[in-house]
Amino acid sequence: MELYETEEQQVEALQKWWKENATASLIGLGIAIATILGWNSWLDYKKEEAGKASAVYDQLLKDINENKVNEIDAVATKLKTEFASTEYATYSILLQAKTKVESGDLAAAKELLQGLANQSSDLNQLAKLRLVRLYLATGEYEKGLQLIGQVNQKTAAGFEDNYDELVGDLYIALDRIDEARTSYEKALRNGYQSSLLQFKLDDLTAPEKLENIK
Repeated sequence: MELYETEEQQVEALQKWWKENATASLIGLGIAIATILGWNSWLDYKKEEAGKASAVYDQLLKDINENKVNEIDAVATKLKTEFASTEYATYSILLQAKTKVESGDLAAAKELLQGLANQSSDLNQLAKLRLVRLYLATGEYEKGLQLIGQVNQKTAAGFEDNYDELVGDLYIALDRIDEARTSYEKALRNGYQSSLLQFKLDDLTAPEKLENIK
């Protein structure tokens, strides 16, 4: 026996279902449409923001090439304040820090890099490496070792050997030769390619070879 014996009964059943569920169905449909429209609007907004940020970033690059110091700071600040959620804002910090180093304002460069190093950004490891190099250049060796010691090894994947070489450099500056050699050798064992690394290690072993010859 059919569930509904006549077409009239089928129509009546459909009308009854619609009366009971129409409101919920319309609400669900409305939510779905609103979600789609909202998502598309969000994507359009993000695309528009990225386009604006890209234009400002291009201006930053131009100012850097022309060495317009005041303009560099103003444009970089605009990127960080108005387009903070874009990758251009993060890149601008590295560029701004670089210009500070070149102009001799190492304190400002450190401040910029420290801020970026504390962010959960893809570039925070690069910021930390540059900050450690600044510490090395300014004689803050223990501070450099402390920063490297705080690095999360899981998030530092791909940068470990850079850190090992820097640790060696810091130990050399502190006249802790054996520890420096260990760090350099560790980087080499892990396949780290650095034009100066082997030279640094050879330079450490040269005095020992001379002593053995004597």
